[in-house]
Amino acid sequence: MACFVFTPHSTQRLDTLPGTLPDEGFVWCMTSRGELELGWADLQSKLQALGLPAPMELHQHDLLNPQHPSHYDYTSDYDVVIFRRLVRSQPAASPVHAPSAAALRKQKALAILEHIVTIPVGFLVYDRVLITVHSEQCATADDFTRRMGNEANSRRPSSPDDLMLRMVNAMVDSYLELRKTLSAQIDTWQTELLHPRTRHIDWRALLSARNDLHALEDLCDEQQDAIQEWLDTLQEQPYADNRAARSEREGLVARGRDVVEHIERVVHHVRRLEQSAETAVQIHFNAQSNRTNDIMRTLTAITAVFLPLNLITGFFGMNFEFMPFVHNKSGLWWALGAMLVVAVTLITVFWRKRYLARTAR
Repeated sequence: MACFVFTPHSTQRLDTLPGTLPDEGFVWCMTSRGELELGWADLQSKLQALGLPAPMELHQHDLLNPQHPSHYDYTSDYDVVIFRRLVRSQPAASPVHAPSAAALRKQKALAILEHIVTIPVGFLVYDRVLITVHSEQCATADDFTRRMGNEANSRRPSSPDDLMLRMVNAMVDSYLELRKTLSAQIDTWQTELLHPRTRHIDWRALLSARNDLHALEDLCDEQQDAIQEWLDTLQEQPYADNRAARSEREGLVARGRDVVEHIERVVHHVRRLEQSAETAVQIHFNAQSNRTNDIMRTLTAITAVFLPLNLITGFFGMNFEFMPFVHNKSGLWWALGAMLVVAVTLITVFWRKRYLARTAR
């Protein structure tokens, strides 16, 4: 557990919650989920010593649940915000022998969205106390711990709500950074699907990728709903007479809207990627159908060329004694010449009509 006492002019780090609140400023307490589960009773007693009510049992279970979706709830004394942050798994160890370019391309295509994992971060927001509950290794919490521990930092948060929004905004920015990776992976899928010599496509992997995109879209919708509900609750509160309080509230509203706008950008990009994947699949099947049509058109033209030739050979192959050119010494050459003329004429006509071309116009 790490605690920070923020005042207008200084930041003090402690190992536990202080016994009293500062005259000006607020307190931020950061704890892991496992540590909170073991020391929940101690945290309740320290909050009561500060004159703050203990969280409800329902909210306790929400903060300790590692599978809880993004959510917002409130009471008359505190707010509870749960926001799922992005976790990137560590890349696999490099093989002894470097794979080929084709193998790397296929590996990237099959590994689409495989590294996307999310875990919840809980925020227990009082008027002057913020308690964050995260996993054992939280990059966002560690980053803010380093930044807030810097005495030279002039951009100190003004309230628990301000610090909560800053951390949520940093989590959303990690989703925005993921857009380049997702776009590159979707482009890889499109290249594989539209390649003319593609024979073996892992449709299960592609279906799994589409399902992961849908899950990511649902996740962003939950995040947007949670922040929007918090923002609506903030706007429903009556305005304070103090000008500084009004200015602080307007800043929180602006920052909250900025977070919602960032989430909307992520949702828009995910939906565009879903459409790109579906479009690539449709183009793939259209291209396959077009190639099949080209083959059938060529086979039909060849059949049409040999059909009159078969008619001629079938006519002269009938078992009759009296037939034209049968007893003529030059009859064979006349028949071969007629067959050659017919074949050349039909091939010329079909070629001019582009029936024998690779793609018809």
